Amino acid sequence: MHHIGYLLTDGFQVMGLATQTVFEYANKVAGEDFYALRNFSVGGGDVRSSLGMSIATLPVEQAEHIDSWMVCGVGNPLESPSSQEERSFLQTTGQRARRIAAICTGGFVLAESGLLSKRRATTHWFFARDMQARFPDIQVEDDRIYIVDGAIWTSAGMTAGLDMALAMVGKDLGEDVARGVAHNLVMHQHRTGGQTQHSEMLSLAPKTDRIQNALNYARKNLMRPLTVEELAEEANLSPRQFSRVFTAETGLSPSKAIEGLRLEAARLMIEQSRHPLEVIARETGFRDRRHMREVFMRGYGVPPQSMRREVRA
Repeated sequence: MHHIGYLLTDGFQVMGLATQTVFEYANKVAGEDFYALRNFSVGGGDVRSSLGMSIATLPVEQAEHIDSWMVCGVGNPLESPSSQEERSFLQTTGQRARRIAAICTGGFVLAESGLLSKRRATTHWFFARDMQARFPDIQVEDDRIYIVDGAIWTSAGMTAGLDMALAMVGKDLGEDVARGVAHNLVMHQHRTGGQTQHSEMLSLAPKTDRIQNALNYARKNLMRPLTVEELAEEANLSPRQFSRVFTAETGLSPSKAIEGLRLEAARLMIEQSRHPLEVIARETGFRDRRHMREVFMRGYGVPPQSMRREVRA
């Protein structure tokens, strides 16, 4: 039997517990009780979730023979950092557990505990830049659904925790069982394309309508060259003013932002259509297929051909 302990703290996001359903159905598909689940907290007792509901937990002192730890995240890890007791516990437990996993912003707890030092990791895209800034020795990859680096697993948003849990089932019990669980829960066995809930438009988050209008225009006209002059006209600003305001509001230059929009649009076309890559490159405004490949390698670390093969598989 594989024992899984969930580490909860006040304000934990209750959806993190949805991953327990993956292990529940793994037992059903496998026809045996392979997984045993228990909820823990540093002090034990009732722990209040972000929704206000409370979950009964055992104190971590009673955690014996736990094979995998799942650390649930909170709504804003910058405002609610982990406690010294949690960090000390994980630093000690990290030497004994078979694996330690973080769901969404639970990755900050692992980072604060030093468990992600010199490792690859991911977290919710909204906080990825903060994690990288606070912990420069971590290789943060903000467009991954989940990452496995040795015994440490990290996932992106809340739903990405389900993908990560399903991958654990595949590793523990085989892909046939994982496929059965995915079928029962009506979910993809292997989701592609990174944090697909992460919209490039959403991450840019401009503060004024004029920059938002320029971005909306750009997204509808990706086939065009989209010069700064053209976008500035949509924003009713001079090109120099537009570049300055755009960078101040989004953190990116207009050219980098447009490249991100093209990349996202091309990825979605690869995932959702059967158009040749040459057509996708043209429709999304890349110079040619080779240019699109260069941008894919910078943005996703894989060429569009590999992403297409993974989608079709």
